[in-house]
Amino acid sequence: MPPDNCAMGTTFDKPSLIQRILPLFRGFDGWLAGVVLLLAAAGLVAMYSSGYDHGTRFTDHGRNMLIAGSILFLVAQVPPQRIMALAVPLYALGVALLVAVALFGITKKGAQRWINVGIVIQPSEILKIAMPLMLAWWFQRREGQLRPLDFAVAGLLLALPVGLIMKQPDLGTSLLVLAAGLSVIFFAGLPWKLVLPPVVLGLTGIAVLVVMGDAWCADGVRWPVLHDYQQQRICTLLDPTRDPLGKGFHIIQGMIAIGAGGVFGKGFMAGTQTHLEFIPERTTDFIFAAYSEEFGLAGNVFLIVCFLFLVWRGLAIAVGAGTLFGRLMAGAVSMIFFSYAFVNMGMVSGMLPVVGVPLPFISYGGTAMVTLGLALGILMSIARAQRQPAKDARPML
Repeated sequence: MPPDNCAMGTTFDKPSLIQRILPLFRGFDGWLAGVVLLLAAAGLVAMYSSGYDHGTRFTDHGRNMLIAGSILFLVAQVPPQRIMALAVPLYALGVALLVAVALFGITKKGAQRWINVGIVIQPSEILKIAMPLMLAWWFQRREGQLRPLDFAVAGLLLALPVGLIMKQPDLGTSLLVLAAGLSVIFFAGLPWKLVLPPVVLGLTGIAVLVVMGDAWCADGVRWPVLHDYQQQRICTLLDPTRDPLGKGFHIIQGMIAIGAGGVFGKGFMAGTQTHLEFIPERTTDFIFAAYSEEFGLAGNVFLIVCFLFLVWRGLAIAVGAGTLFGRLMAGAVSMIFFSYAFVNMGMVSGMLPVVGVPLPFISYGGTAMVTLGLALGILMSIARAQRQPAKDARPML
């Protein structure tokens, strides 16, 4: 007869809630989580100041961060192999929705970017993650036998959604999707002889545009390929004073606010350009100008260092990933954050055209925040996989 444990005085303690939760965080990359928390804190401070008279912007921003954090946590629990299995259906869904937008999408402010599927969504946001997922899946399948044709197929997979997004038109999102896709193709081993010609051609085009800008931006001159508003944004970048109270107003006020911040800024809640409402879109695309005015060069250096550390940590995770898919996806996510930060800071500072790209964790916007949370969740999943290698690490193709 088996001994009676109770009679013998033996007891079995039920694990506490903390003991049950802690294993879920095991393997998390502490450095990555730390820098994200720093950026989130900076975002909350900036949003409180710039959006205090914008209704519920601050509380909504905090709610969006909590949602993004929950998504990060949940996705981080999923092994990279299972995430990879979603690549093809997610890409197919995204492209199908983009086609639906082109056929019967909702038009707002001259752009047809949304569709009603019970709720109104912007399908192009899906491609910011689906595109690098699809390309990483493709190159994982072709690992060890890559040929020029495989890179050509990858280029076609990238060109289709980018073309549909540009047609909406949405230059900012199309550039982000293009950057994410090109980073995967580059990290997959695209030969330098194919990389250098378009880079040289692009730099030459920029130089010619700067030199010939006055002639090309004259009234009545129509550029091929670009929409009128896109042409106007480039011409405004070259000389914002062409229309200081109209199309150049954003850039001029952004540069004034950044310059007014000086080295240490005017102080929290003390930005005159911000609170006298000279900065347009001060809680969204141009929040960096409001932040710069109040925290100055020192605050900007803090943000830049945080973003650079985030990108470096992502690339370090990519180097340590155990599969080609993990390496490509971690590298692509890192470049997504670099592209967001570089383009936003560049356009607010007057160095790049205004294309409507938010600053990660700082700008207001629920869709963008959820997308960033999903991207970070994938990156954290890859980091956990290399700390907790599975018994069978073969990818699910």
